[in-house]
Amino acid sequence: MKLLAVALYATILLVIGYLASKRVKSIRDYFVSGKNLGFFNVAFSARATGESAWLLLGLTGMGYAVGVQAFWVVLGEVLGVCGAWMLMARRFKRLTDRYDSVTVPDYLESRLRDSGHTLRLIAAFALMVFVPIYAGAQVFATGTAFHAFLGWNHFVGAAVGFGVVMLYITKGGFTAVVWSDVFQGSLMVIGLVALPIVAFNFAGGWPTIAATLESIDPHLLSWHGPGEDGPSSGSWNTSAIVTIFGMAAIGIGFMGSPQVFVRYISMKNEKQILPGTITAGIWTVLADSGAVLVGLIGRAIFSPESLSGNFDNILPVMAQDLLPAFFAGLFIAMVLSAIMSTIDSLLVVASSAGVRDYWQKSRHPEMSDERLLGLTRKVTITLSLVSFMIGIGIMLVDKENGVFWTIIFGWSGIAATFCPTVILSLFWSKLTALGAKSAMVAGFLAIPLFKWAIPPMLDAAGHEDWSGYLASLDVLLPSFVVGFLVAIVVSLVDKKGQARMEGMAKELRS
Repeated sequence: MKLLAVALYATILLVIGYLASKRVKSIRDYFVSGKNLGFFNVAFSARATGESAWLLLGLTGMGYAVGVQAFWVVLGEVLGVCGAWMLMARRFKRLTDRYDSVTVPDYLESRLRDSGHTLRLIAAFALMVFVPIYAGAQVFATGTAFHAFLGWNHFVGAAVGFGVVMLYITKGGFTAVVWSDVFQGSLMVIGLVALPIVAFNFAGGWPTIAATLESIDPHLLSWHGPGEDGPSSGSWNTSAIVTIFGMAAIGIGFMGSPQVFVRYISMKNEKQILPGTITAGIWTVLADSGAVLVGLIGRAIFSPESLSGNFDNILPVMAQDLLPAFFAGLFIAMVLSAIMSTIDSLLVVASSAGVRDYWQKSRHPEMSDERLLGLTRKVTITLSLVSFMIGIGIMLVDKENGVFWTIIFGWSGIAATFCPTVILSLFWSKLTALGAKSAMVAGFLAIPLFKWAIPPMLDAAGHEDWSGYLASLDVLLPSFVVGFLVAIVVSLVDKKGQARMEGMAKELRS
């Protein structure tokens, strides 16, 4: 019965890809659905894309591990999602329509008047590096999901899941991605609302759950979370505060990442923004809160031993133990939805970077749409295979712990490269092309520096506490700050760039 549910899910995706392929007539259709989407499709697609295996497996596991403290992630995501829709989407949509932009690099090049295509090439390079890493981590998660639910070999599960993605995305492009995201996003939010309710009733209600959690660790019900040195050590100390900032900072990635912002380009008009904001906000609150509650309630029902010591198994174990087989199979589909809705969007963004932002705009502006469309499908397949091999590599190197730090690393890399520049391009008229290029390079390089270079340097200098704080904070927030400051400083000293940008303040106000 579980396999039947998964087969039904895969069949629906393939049908969506076939139907969407009938509507793809040009590069504009392939990359942004002809800029003709309504708010519901855009909101659901943006939310399904913005989440990934991290929501279904990572955030549920975090709720199991740290309890109520995981709701800081929910707060960060709600602020990031609603902030992007309320503060950025309208202005971004207006400007991208004015410039006739199809991709985020399109917009940045026009907005910053960069005639040499260097900005576009930096953006394309960053996407071609971080997208396969991010998508590869999702491939790993696909194998993990099939193994946890069906007992399949990790490699077979990854191949089957990724094969389905390749079939519908290469034919239907962005339209197939959006339609499948609506279907998959619906599955995700329904499942994450329903499973905590089932678990809540199974556990005997909140008084019983709270008493059990208190007996395990009273700090599981505290906003500061449990301490690093054992259940009794949790408190409002510096480490807890830094950790909370790091959790909430995940929301920064929704404020400028290309795979999310291309959805705003695809909207048919600005009237879609207000209902889109409401829809996206409700989806985020329900799905993210549900994920934390799955972990929190699951901690009261299932011991770590029943999860084989891996807290990220809480959702698969809970679904299989508390639900009939067919509905447990739907939860396999739900996990795959989170994974595939991210993979497909990333691959479309990366192929647009390679084909439009590099090949067409920088090398062959004379190429026809028909030839570009064929090339785009070939590039998409190539990037898919690269991502698949990266996912297999993660399985071979670290099957137990490799997936989630890789997901966050890829997400952070894209966000740190693009978000400071996109935010400033919308609200600061003095941002120059040189400032944007410098910021993107700085954000790109800061991710591996904060991940691997700076912590050992701090340890060697005897600053183990600072190294620990940096580990708790993670890489996105400090890398974002670096990119933001570099953009401002370089733009202010770039007098030639400032001269080229005269009149931009008026353009931004209009």
